Amino acid sequence: MPMAYQRRTKDQLAARVAQDIFDGAVVNLGIGQPTLVANHLPAGREVILHSENGILGMGPAPAGGAEDYDLINAGKQPVTLLPGGAYFHHADSFAMMRGGHLDICVLGAFQVSATGDLANWSTGEPGAIPAVGGAMDLAIGAKQTWVMMDLLTKTGESKVVERCSYPLTGIGCVKRVYSDLATLECTPQGLKLIDKVDGLDHAELERLVGLPIAA
Repeated sequence: MPMAYQRRTKDQLAARVAQDIFDGAVVNLGIGQPTLVANHLPAGREVILHSENGILGMGPAPAGGAEDYDLINAGKQPVTLLPGGAYFHHADSFAMMRGGHLDICVLGAFQVSATGDLANWSTGEPGAIPAVGGAMDLAIGAKQTWVMMDLLTKTGESKVVERCSYPLTGIGCVKRVYSDLATLECTPQGLKLIDKVDGLDHAELERLVGLPIAA
């Protein structure tokens, strides 16, 4: 009988992503779940956080009551600034993104294909955001693009798919998918397993995703 398994919480998932960010990396954290990564960076590891609205050197979220709404990230959430941090024009921020100066960006997604295609801006639903924003620039401009998301939709369908059915943000740009059940590498040959939660059988993971996953 298969062992029971427990999904990673959002904070556990953020900590899992933070664990893989190397010392000295310049990193953009996308809107939504990825912003939690800032709160879980290991002590003593220097990671320079970038926000596309023009900040370099962000710290963790401010303590309750200490928010400064003149200091916000691209998702309009209050943030802190570490010593040596800087503000700059939006155009300069996009020059950093497009010029290959970001080591890693961590984005949310609606779908990721097994070979790393990314769809993260539109489902076509009424009231959905009207445009892609800076996601295309981040996905293609960063040296590595990681996705952080739940593996399954609320109706139990895999967000990791053979081919994306939503409009694409980028082609072959995603290197890793960090999810609540497993961490997967996207390669030209398909999916490769990095790790999975305790108790989740490999065959069950493949069943949930609906695709082969190399061990």
